[in-house]
Amino acid sequence: MKVGVEAASYYVPHLYLEIKELAENRGIDPLKLEKGLGLHKMAFPDVHEDAATFAAEALLRLINDYNINPKEISRVYLGTESALDAAKPTATLAVQMVEQALEDEYGSRSFKNCDTLDMTFACIGGVDALQNAIDFVRVNPDKKAVVIASDYAKYELASGGEYTQGGGAVALLVSSKPDLLEIENHWGVGMESVFDFFKPRRHYNKTDLNNAPESFPDKIEVFSDEPVFDGQYSNECFKDRIREAYQHFKEEKGVSGNAFADWRFLIFHLPYAFHGKRIFSEIFAIENNLPHATNEDLKAVAGSDAYKALVNEKIETSQRASSEIGNMYTASVFMALLSALQVSANEGEDLSGKKIGFFAYGSGSKSKVFEATIGANWKSVVEKWNLFENLKERQSIDFATYEKLHRKQTEDSVAADKKGFKLDYTEAENPVLKGARYYKYK
Repeated sequence: MKVGVEAASYYVPHLYLEIKELAENRGIDPLKLEKGLGLHKMAFPDVHEDAATFAAEALLRLINDYNINPKEISRVYLGTESALDAAKPTATLAVQMVEQALEDEYGSRSFKNCDTLDMTFACIGGVDALQNAIDFVRVNPDKKAVVIASDYAKYELASGGEYTQGGGAVALLVSSKPDLLEIENHWGVGMESVFDFFKPRRHYNKTDLNNAPESFPDKIEVFSDEPVFDGQYSNECFKDRIREAYQHFKEEKGVSGNAFADWRFLIFHLPYAFHGKRIFSEIFAIENNLPHATNEDLKAVAGSDAYKALVNEKIETSQRASSEIGNMYTASVFMALLSALQVSANEGEDLSGKKIGFFAYGSGSKSKVFEATIGANWKSVVEKWNLFENLKERQSIDFATYEKLHRKQTEDSVAADKKGFKLDYTEAENPVLKGARYYKYK
């Protein structure tokens, strides 16, 4: 029985900041970011947007573009590290928004019999959700599941991660009719508990805070979306985990030679556009019996004609959307897939039956390597995306507006007239609902 991805959709925030403008305001050479990391634009959420609205936009578009009856969806699993509540799944908020948008067509609570869940493991949570959804469909081939990866990658202003910010969502319909991708049941895993990137609860003394209510405890815990991270260490963890997961994948599938030789694309989690091609040189060296013990060895590999040819053939087109969006955390690996397939469709390439290799990574840390085969009907799925055309239709913001939005210093939406899901208000008065988030579709 075949299982995999039947259809896919996405949402990218309507606003963006030019990376060149960010660089100039931070005293960074723009070429370092544009040519060195492949960054051109940073997708940025408007005042009323968050991980729940991103997910709802992608889910609604998936349903509308492919004429899916929401009552036929048995599971909605959301991979995110931008959850809006420590108990209530963000997926429930997204599903509720879509229910309301579809109420006239399908009646109230069209997802009432749908299992809904969040999964969190930094940037690999969406792939974890995908694996679980695939396992579910293998056991229940007459049922469908939706996987959504939705995140907002936010870093402190003027920090080393600021220029990699981004956000958005990708939604995948998983079924026994894999028109887009058939996914085999071979999963390579590499995992080690490390602190390369994490979002801890920070502690503050009440006496150090201005106007703290008397009811607050003496020591206050504060959660922030802005992570604690060590970029260089995280790069090493990424490299180590994908090497371990790749080797495990080969063991699971029984491959003795080069597993990636026949893969049309190598699809990576991309914290920035050029990260995949930078991180893969070690595996390339190992499979080609090249020296790889030192950084100098790996630089020589990366600069070789053979490696450059591999990048151009198997990686480059997957980077293009990332250059225009930035880091999407859990959605990045899926957007890399959409980018590569969209380019091939636009150029008239026939990908039916070709294989793809995925290198997913989440800090903390874990990698999963798996393989997929492109379906015979893949073009009918991709023709709904118009990915690069849609990215061109976004609205640019200036640096002052960017900083104001980042600091949450305004309640006014920049693109107030744009149709879509919006955070309406957060309950502040009712003691049994304080903090509840309410959304609207406008």
